[in-house]
Amino acid sequence: MNTVKPMYGWETMNWAKVQRDVLKLQKRIYRASKRGDVKAVRKLQRLLTNSRDAKILAVREVIPENGSQKTAGVDGVKRLRNQEKLDLANCLKLGRKTQGLRRVSIPEPGRDEKRAVGILMMMEKAKQGLVKLALEPEWEARFDRNSYGFRPRRSAQDAIAAIFNGMKEDHKYVLDAHIEKCFEGIYHQKLLAKLNTYPTLRREIKAWLKSGVMDGKELFPTETDTPQGGLMPLLANIALDGLESLLEDKFQGGVANCGNGKATVVRYADDLVVLDGELEVILAAKETIEAWLMEMGLKLKDGNTRISHTFIEHEGNIGWDFLGYNIRQYPTREKRSRATGNTEQKRGFQTIIKPSQGAIKRHLQKVDEIIRSHKNSSQEQLINALNPIIRGWSSYYSTVSSKGIFGKIDSILFHKLRGWAFFRRNRNQNKTDVISSYWGVNQGIGWKFITPDHKYCLEKHSQTMLERQVKVKGEKSPFDEDYVYGSGRLWNYPGKCH
Repeated sequence: MNTVKPMYGWETMNWAKVQRDVLKLQKRIYRASKRGDVKAVRKLQRLLTNSRDAKILAVREVIPENGSQKTAGVDGVKRLRNQEKLDLANCLKLGRKTQGLRRVSIPEPGRDEKRAVGILMMMEKAKQGLVKLALEPEWEARFDRNSYGFRPRRSAQDAIAAIFNGMKEDHKYVLDAHIEKCFEGIYHQKLLAKLNTYPTLRREIKAWLKSGVMDGKELFPTETDTPQGGLMPLLANIALDGLESLLEDKFQGGVANCGNGKATVVRYADDLVVLDGELEVILAAKETIEAWLMEMGLKLKDGNTRISHTFIEHEGNIGWDFLGYNIRQYPTREKRSRATGNTEQKRGFQTIIKPSQGAIKRHLQKVDEIIRSHKNSSQEQLINALNPIIRGWSSYYSTVSSKGIFGKIDSILFHKLRGWAFFRRNRNQNKTDVISSYWGVNQGIGWKFITPDHKYCLEKHSQTMLERQVKVKGEKSPFDEDYVYGSGRLWNYPGKCH
């Protein structure tokens, strides 16, 4: 009998060692890029893209588990078995012919328009994941300090914390801008010139950009299109990198994220915020940004770009919404007002950031849809469907002033659940019997929506602990080998269970 076991398998892979070996090479790329050694960066990137560990990790990170992907690419494949993933990693190689994307349209939350999304086939996903492992550490050493979208260990909460730091000391004018068709409008030649990588990677990326998009049964060319998904968010960040440096050169006061009289620039993917105390600076910044974007084939979206003020009304606006948050300053009494800087002068206002009305409405609509779709389901099934939604939404807003809103949403949710329970009651049950069947109020455990065996209990928004987010330091990166700082950031990440 043959008792020889295969040397490795997907199920028995030592993933800790794989990640550790890839991270070692990424750190070397980061250090070389930081010191400006282009030759070493290119050599290490070739070594990484030919590494077996990097290929296996790329497949693991981009291929969804258990067939969770609902839409297939051009190849029609939604799921790969473990052995197929291993075979894909073993045959993964750059420089081969690329395949086009499949385009699907999905609705954007809070907007009437739809957004086009490109779905890659499995081989192209894995190749783009491999290229991302090589390019990301190089550009993490060069990106702007206040860029937060689609970057490792940076979040929307960091962007909000940067905005809070920039406006907490004084009133500010705000340029709230959105870049129109950021992923689709970038000039390919400009992007490739800015990327400035070695020939193999350049040819591969150019082939992806020019591969075309399948919409139905027709193939459309992509002359100025940068399809979404895979590597493309990183390429969009590379294309937009330099806005902060541009404003530093344009306005001699510089760009910072502290209340020291300087302008504040915060970018999260294609959303951009500029804060300054002078309206003239905001207007000049808008013109400068529009001129710079035009060179990359981009422009600001008129319908989503506006100028507001954090405290007083300007053009009918006070404050603004950003990434699902409402940001504004409110007048307050002198006793509750903090001092400005190191002086004794009172500010006379309080900066409050909370969930936006649009975000609250979308969340309640989602909850209502789940409850309606579970009219004939058991209480256990309803709880298991609601808990991830409640937990995720509450964690996202756990770093701002959300306590009052969490309580109001819990009250609305109680009335929705009560309607769900009364809909299911028997003819002989009165309201008290229904409440006793689904809530633990008569069992001495309070108004908890809980199953009779106490195994499943609905979480409340107000149970989420609120904790102010400490913004990531501008120059910090997961590749800079500052393990003490990095581990502290992971421990205090929003939604982390202590």
